[in-house]
Order: sequence, then structure tokens, then C-alpha cells
Amino acid sequence: MIRIGILGDIGSGKSYVAKNFGYPVFNADDEVAKIYKTNKRIFVKLNKQIPKYISKFPIDKNQITKAILSNKKNLKKIIYIVHKEIRKKLKLFLRKHKHQKIVVLDIPLLLENKINNQKDILIFVDSKKKDIEKRIKRRKNFNNKLFNKFRKIQFTSAYKKRKSNFIIKNNFTKKFVIKSVINILKEIR
Repeated sequence: MIRIGILGDIGSGKSYVAKNFGYPVFNADDEVAKIYKTNKRIFVKLNKQIPKYISKFPIDKNQITKAILSNKKNLKKIIYIVHKEIRKKLKLFLRKHKHQKIVVLDIPLLLENKINNQKDILIFVDSKKKDIEKRIKRRKNFNNKLFNKFRKIQFTSAYKKRKSNFIIKNNFTKKFVIKSVINILKEIR
């Protein structure tokens, strides 16, 4: 099985690119959202660590945002608890799709949390900063302070590009992205 890891800045279009490969995608952001809505065990753990902010189930993203913005230690606590669960979900995903030729990993902190394998094919989604900022500001519940906190814990774009096997220039047009994906798949196979 070939594992493709998608890298890029927040808002660069990683999830969009990942979907266009036509193979099973593990989307960590979607999995985190499910955990907050359905996993009482994670709620209990977060409630023990930061009870002032995580007080009711299902966990509301606003609770998470307030916790992160109030104290940088809270972000570390949340990441520690939630990422253990994400790793379990990733293992289940890989087991479920073990007969697939290719799987795509859309995990925002793939390198930072050492989730990638050495054999993974890494693709950096490169987008213009002004395009990213425009798209991010249109997101529901956009919070600039939160955005900046997450940016600080990520490796630089230059580092991610150096680690990548391929770079897709994302100008946010479907035709261009699909053409890039097809070319990469030809080279991989």
C-alpha cells in the first residue's frame, strides 16, 4: 500500500486536493469533529484536564477555542489527549483499507506529530498567501488569534516543501488540481 501524505499551510486546500486522488482519504479534521460530538471517553479526559472550559457533552468547538486562547498549556493538553485517539482511528483506517493500492492522509500535523512513515510519499499543497487568507476569513467561526496559535506549532512551509516528494501549486481551480494529481499518480505508479 502506498501512503500519500498531504502537507501545506492552513487553508491551502489540502482536503480538496486529497479528495481528488480518488482513493480512500483519512481526514483528521473530520475525525476530530466526530470525536468531539460522539466520544464521551475523550470528553471525560478533557473535562478532567480543563474543566473550566470543557464542561458539557458533546464538546462544542467554541469550548475548545476558549480553552486554547486562554492558556497555551491547554492546547498541549488537548493535542495530547485527542491525538492518541486520532492515531487509533488512523490504524483502523489503514487496516480497513489494507488491500487498497493507495491511501491518502489528510492530517494537518502529519510531520509535527511524527505520524508519517519514511516510505510515505509527501505532497505539499502550495497556495498564495493572499488566496489562503481570503478563503480562511470566509470560514464559519474564523478566529484570527486561534489561526495564529496553530500556525506557530506548525513547521514552516519551506521545511515542508523540502520534505515533500511533490509540490502541487493550488490556484483553487478544479481543472488545474486534477491535472496535477493525475501527473503525480502516473509518476507514483
